[in-house]
Amino acid sequence: MTMTPTSRTVVLDPDRNVPGVRRQGFPDAVRAEWIKFWSVRSTVWSTGMLFVLGAGLTVLVCATSADWLASSKADESPGSFVTWGMMFAQITAVVLGAMTVTSEYGTGMIRATLAATPHRGTVLAAKGVVLTSTLFVVGTVTAFTGYLAGNWFLDNAGVGVSLSDGGVLRSMFGSGLYLAVLGLFAAAVGLLVRHTAAALSIVLALVFVVGTMVFLLPGAWGEWVAKLMPGNAGGEIATPVSFNPDLLTPWVGFAVFSGEVAAVLLVAYLVFRRRDA
Repeated sequence: MTMTPTSRTVVLDPDRNVPGVRRQGFPDAVRAEWIKFWSVRSTVWSTGMLFVLGAGLTVLVCATSADWLASSKADESPGSFVTWGMMFAQITAVVLGAMTVTSEYGTGMIRATLAATPHRGTVLAAKGVVLTSTLFVVGTVTAFTGYLAGNWFLDNAGVGVSLSDGGVLRSMFGSGLYLAVLGLFAAAVGLLVRHTAAALSIVLALVFVVGTMVFLLPGAWGEWVAKLMPGNAGGEIATPVSFNPDLLTPWVGFAVFSGEVAAVLLVAYLVFRRRDA
């Protein structure tokens, strides 16, 4: 319950100091968010499409490119293809991240959520734990599945890629890490705009459109802007072989990307605290 008799907001906990009533803690908030997260069909569809796009497109491109990679005409490394489908799996991670927040505003569920858990920082942290853990696990499983199935075609053509090769194992777990933080980025933007279409438009535009267009900027400052764009910085950790050697190294880029997301998430939290549901 929230009362605003003055400009100062007072949060009342109805269970405080009530005998026999256990005060709700963070594990309870995580459990509640987990139930909400998996009780809607959009979660199942989004995670299913993430797997289909990520693993399926990787297998498809490996199967159709194996003979070309084995020929003398190939100008690409086979390592560039073993996580190829994860580029498109980003879209579903963004959708899932945004809808984790915006769907509650669309249905009005956010008011029930805040009534059950008045501390907004706890709500946001619980949503983040559920979202990032799901995306990390699904993203990592998807990357390994795509690699194992796709590499079968590469092995048959004599150009197989081993997990012990440079960057391959890192890219498997890196795919899960990147999708997890990317989904958190979409959730933070969704918390700011509180509208699914707007959140998707902003994040997808930054990652896929603006992140590509900035390479046209001239000079050294243009190169740095391109390196620091969220998708360009964070995406390197999910690829064994970089598509652009001028970008930041995988772990440095992921650290930059994580810092950018943390900054957006902090702003979203501050707005979330001060704005009515």
